[in-house]
Parts: sequence; structure tokens; C-alpha cells
Amino acid sequence: MRSKQASFLHGGANVAPSAERRTLLRAALSLAAGVGLGSWSNTASANALAVGKPAPELVLHTLDGTSISSKELTGKVVILTFWATWCGPCLTELPLLSEYLTRHRKQGLEILGFSLDGAENLPEVRRFASRLNFPVGLLGSPWAGDYGRMWRIPVSFTIDRNGVLADNGWNEDDPVWTVERLERIVTPLLAK
Repeated sequence: MRSKQASFLHGGANVAPSAERRTLLRAALSLAAGVGLGSWSNTASANALAVGKPAPELVLHTLDGTSISSKELTGKVVILTFWATWCGPCLTELPLLSEYLTRHRKQGLEILGFSLDGAENLPEVRRFASRLNFPVGLLGSPWAGDYGRMWRIPVSFTIDRNGVLADNGWNEDDPVWTVERLERIVTPLLAK
């Protein structure tokens, strides 16, 4: 008779877990732990974003084929904004950002727009982007380097003229840009 420690009740009979089943269980647990650690690592990198610290570099590959690095824009105030054509609040926010840029570009403001749409929505992204006065590109993945996984949109990050993170959109309860929020966060940076 098998020991009670080495068996379990299955279908009314005592059956010992096979070596193969134990191996599969260990593999599944290892995989789950690895996925969990991988997610933690990406979350940790986004959690490492700190206002007052150097902003991580991010490169926008625009719809017209050019690449713009946030580091190349040092000396300007930069807003990195993440959006999608299927996001209602994004479609309200983007024209507001475009209008704000029109009024403040001469003061050294730049905006880079990262769309989370897939390549299958490229015509729609192009149509919407044609109404904006800042460069737009497809992110290609929900991951944005050290900014982490874009799990909530719209979300934006503001970088000051010295390349320092001035506003971390993940810290905002309501990260949608409004006139008041732009005046509170971005306008003072432009005056410096």
C-alpha cells in the first residue's frame, strides 16, 4: 500500500503522482514565477521613474520614417504622449495638445506622440495625425522602454530643458491633459 504522503485521492482511487506529472507541475510553476518576475522587472523600471531625475531616452519612429530621440531635444521642454485611435479621452486630448504647441512652440516646446494602435490601423492613425502639428509614430508594442508598459492611456511624461523628468503621468490620478493641467505643469517649465 502506498503512503498517504505520496498519494492523493483521484476519482475514488489512491493514485501516486507520476514523475512526469511532478516534472510538468515544476515546469508550470517555474514558468509562472518567471513570467511574474519578468512583469515585475518591467514594472520596476517604470517605478524607477522619478521626477527630478534624468528622463529615460525614448525614440519616436515617425509615420514619415524619421527617428526623433527625446535626448536630441535637450534644451526644449518635451511632452511624450501615449494614445490610440480607439481611446476616446485621447481623441479629445490630442487636439488640445496640438493647440497648446501652436501657442508655445517658439518658447521651446516639443511633443512626441506615440500611438499604441497596431499596423492594421495605420490609415486611421495617419488620418488623425494629419490634424496634429507634432510628430506621431506607432509604438509597436505596449512597452515603452524605461517608461514601462502602457496599461492606461492617455498618459504623458514631461521632460524639462535639462532632460530631467518634470512630470510622471503614472503618478496622476487623472492623467488626461486639460488647459489647467498644462498651465500648472508645462507653462512654468517654458518660462525657465
